Amino acid sequence: MNPDSAPLLYSFRRCPYAIRARMAIYSAAIPIRIEEVSLKDKPRALFEHSSKGTVPVLVDGDKVIDESLEIMQWALEQNDPDNWYVSLSQEELSNSHKLIRDNDGEFKTWLDRYKYADRHPEHSQEYYRNQCDSYLQRLEAVLKQQPSLIKHDITFADVAIFPFVRQFSMVEQSWFAQGPYPNLNRWLTSLLDWPLFVRVMAKKPASNGERKKGH
Repeated sequence: MNPDSAPLLYSFRRCPYAIRARMAIYSAAIPIRIEEVSLKDKPRALFEHSSKGTVPVLVDGDKVIDESLEIMQWALEQNDPDNWYVSLSQEELSNSHKLIRDNDGEFKTWLDRYKYADRHPEHSQEYYRNQCDSYLQRLEAVLKQQPSLIKHDITFADVAIFPFVRQFSMVEQSWFAQGPYPNLNRWLTSLLDWPLFVRVMAKKPASNGERKKGH
């Protein structure tokens, strides 16, 4: 494939949505061009492809995908060498989507408040941390029984969820390391040490293309 014709992914290195999209693409070994976006100075072309102006956005010819889970599925439906997705049973798929939906919904809402508690002074940081607990305890209970979230081996649910748990763990690292989630901690550590994750987190220079200000 001509490198200039490879699909283009607008990404931001630390964004959990972009992390999970990149991990699926890299796992599928799909040639890709990545444009690292500065969130303070987004390229005009990003808005031309997706009016939301958020990452990740995949552009593959005339196809534009601006939802991270759909990008993961796009990649894994083409090539899924580690059986993250296409080999899952209907029950496993249903369990996966429920865990991811709850992660992307209520847990992400409380996680953002926990991370930026100074912007939400109506409650304390500890209060917001406690609101995250019910979801994390669900994960902890599963991981007490098996090494990964859906079955013994890693699946796309682990990859989709762990960047958000990573963010949670980084807010109060000492507390998390000694907190009530020993199995979650073990799971997270193994994923952080995963060569695939290390690879997708390699730094790339931000684009210096034409920008659309104010987004």
